[in-house]
Amino acid sequence: MKIGNSELDKAIADLEAGNWQGAHEIVQRDDQSPLACWAHGIVHLMEGNEANARYWFRQAHRPFGQGGSIAEEISALKSTAEKGRTKV
Repeated sequence: MKIGNSELDKAIADLEAGNWQGAHEIVQRDDQSPLACWAHGIVHLMEGNEANARYWFRQAHRPFGQGGSIAEEISALKSTAEKGRTKV
């Protein structure tokens, strides 16, 4: 099941606030969307579960360990989600 934009936005806001548990409750329902999988990977980075984070980054088709800090990953995720909604 894919989550909607508002759910993804809530998960991203939870990540920004350091609430990885709240974000996890949202993104674990979507194993299809690359953005949700990326968020799921960030959740597991914050949790300290690198092996699980690597799995979700692969599901998101995102290189692991090249995005910098967790805060930078969250920022990149948020920016990518916003760009995906903006039609030029």
